[in-house]
Amino acid sequence: MPLTGLLFAGLAHADIAPTESDWGGTGLLQTPSAQMAQEGELGIEVTHVSPYTRYNFTLQPLPWLEGIFRYTDIDNRAYGPAVLSGDQTYKDKSIDIKVRVWRESHYLPDVAIGIRDVGGTGLFSSEYVVGSKRFGPIEASLGMAWGYMGSRGDIDNPLSIFSSRFNTRPLCGDAVGGQFCSDDYFRGPAALFGGFSYQTPWDPLTLKIEYEGNNYQHEPLGEKLKQDTPVNVGAVFRLNRNVDFSVGFERGNTAMLGITLHTNIAQATPPPKLLDPPPPPRPTTPPQQPPEQVNWADVSRELQNNAGLKVSKIARSGSELIVTGEQTKYLYIAQGIGRAARVLDNHVGPGIDWYTVESTNESLPVVDTSINRHIFDDLLDHQIDLDDFQRSVEQDAPQPRQEEVLYQATPKAFDGGLSLTYAQSMGGPNAFILYQIAANYDAEYHFAPDLWWSGTVSANLVNNYDKFTYTAPSDLPRVRTDIRQYLTSSDITMPNFQLTTAHQLADGLYGMAYAGMLESMFGGVGGETLYRPFGERWALGADINWVKQRGFDQGFTFRDYHIVTGQATLYVDTGVQDVTVAVSAGRYLAGDWGGTIDISREFRNGVRMGAYATLTNVDGRQYGEGSFDKGIYISIPFDLMLPESTVERAGFLWEPLVRDGGARLQKRYSLYTLTDDLDSDNFDDNLQKITY
Repeated sequence: MPLTGLLFAGLAHADIAPTESDWGGTGLLQTPSAQMAQEGELGIEVTHVSPYTRYNFTLQPLPWLEGIFRYTDIDNRAYGPAVLSGDQTYKDKSIDIKVRVWRESHYLPDVAIGIRDVGGTGLFSSEYVVGSKRFGPIEASLGMAWGYMGSRGDIDNPLSIFSSRFNTRPLCGDAVGGQFCSDDYFRGPAALFGGFSYQTPWDPLTLKIEYEGNNYQHEPLGEKLKQDTPVNVGAVFRLNRNVDFSVGFERGNTAMLGITLHTNIAQATPPPKLLDPPPPPRPTTPPQQPPEQVNWADVSRELQNNAGLKVSKIARSGSELIVTGEQTKYLYIAQGIGRAARVLDNHVGPGIDWYTVESTNESLPVVDTSINRHIFDDLLDHQIDLDDFQRSVEQDAPQPRQEEVLYQATPKAFDGGLSLTYAQSMGGPNAFILYQIAANYDAEYHFAPDLWWSGTVSANLVNNYDKFTYTAPSDLPRVRTDIRQYLTSSDITMPNFQLTTAHQLADGLYGMAYAGMLESMFGGVGGETLYRPFGERWALGADINWVKQRGFDQGFTFRDYHIVTGQATLYVDTGVQDVTVAVSAGRYLAGDWGGTIDISREFRNGVRMGAYATLTNVDGRQYGEGSFDKGIYISIPFDLMLPESTVERAGFLWEPLVRDGGARLQKRYSLYTLTDDLDSDNFDDNLQKITY
């Protein structure tokens, strides 16, 4: 897996990351601390303390925000009837959030507020406030918890001074999980918890001791566990920056074992690009050919091979040379532009003072980036620094101009390639992990630069979906819960087969239309528009689609169900810590109406962390288990893992459940994605790569 490669890459890090609790996230054993990991930290942890095995996935997208999703295996309870689940034990899904509200200072501690099991079944739901303070090698924590963590309940709820309703804690959920039970938060009796961690003089070893507020007499599913003492002790051995081993003795009678794999994906740097061509050499003798005498076909091939620029046109406008093309190799825009400038420097004589690269994507003109030829040479010769050079760089919206076309590329009509894909679903009643490895052939045929066909054929190689017998109940049209039939009906499928056209309609206004098999479960026709003005941090888009449900074999057949669906979406790049918010509203595939909010952060190396939630006019009972659609995702550039530059990405999406409510059409192309180069942060944050 790409993530595993990152975890063991031994990435350099200035500070040692804090250790995780049994539940994931920074903490002691059973209890959290207010400390936060560095932003960009990611951890995968497995802990076992009978009868619970916890699989924790921890994300630190912001300095003050920690998120965890978790599966808890309760090994003395069956998942369900043996005919459905065999001998699989019970699995509980949950999501935790911790927010730091005060940062540690010389006299004051870190203070954090958190909620466990905020959007799951509520079996382990708990809320807490905790403070942590460092004293040299010792970190002390003290907090108060409600719900599961505070089930000892030996303290009257201090919030009852505001209202008597805080004295009792109602049951959450009315039989369906996944709800935000806000009426339960911080209600009922409470309990104190706290403890100490000690970084020993031997750097790899940290010792922990804590007092917890759970007395284990109110465990999920009617369980009661014996607790000889509320004091737990443990130790963490840090094998290296990426691997921790944990041991402990909890409840006075039970051993704990754990392993944590962690890394900081925001600080990950690419490995040496041993398979990339070297940057073009500087000319020993400046070329003297005027632009009209250059063999531009040869230059175009060199721009493709060395600068990753798939050229469609080269033109001259006075002392400016304009290269129009699509970047196909370099993740960091500045790197491709710097290489393109050096290629041109080796061929173009006097009279050209500016190089402009007009970036396109599927023929859409996105952004013009212009650099002064002579100032760039000064940068390469170390006569100026990067800040001086940056002041000379210009980025503008592409505009019609008076130009002399020097070269028009003959477009390559057909392109295709093989790839392997891995897909999985977790936590289902048939097996904890269902997986598939498939070989895909993706192809495109361009009838014109702005009109093309695209398709994918997928061949199943290895899977365990023979265990997949469960079809989720649904009171809605089955737009997603028939997933079992789509995955198991054929070993050869065609997830995508569509015709697409895209155009720039006006300054900042783009349009796209498409028809065909648009995703694995739906085909039809649709269109999208996007207004994304140059230089702004917002965009507004909308799509509308008439779609019909495809046959289970993902061929050219259709089933009876059809619908008109679409959403309007406002995208806002907040400009604060690289956070982007997308808010959508409209009609979903099952005919329900509602909205989706997606919040994500992209780090300067291209890694993106995000989460989304969709609420519609379908109530929780009609939706079924989970109550509403939600998920967490990570997108990691392959460039951070491979010895060759690439623009491809590895994506990981965790959706607790597949349900029919809030389902969106999974389109192959999005205008917002196609115009990503309009976000200048990638260029500005990685400008130093222009000399690579």
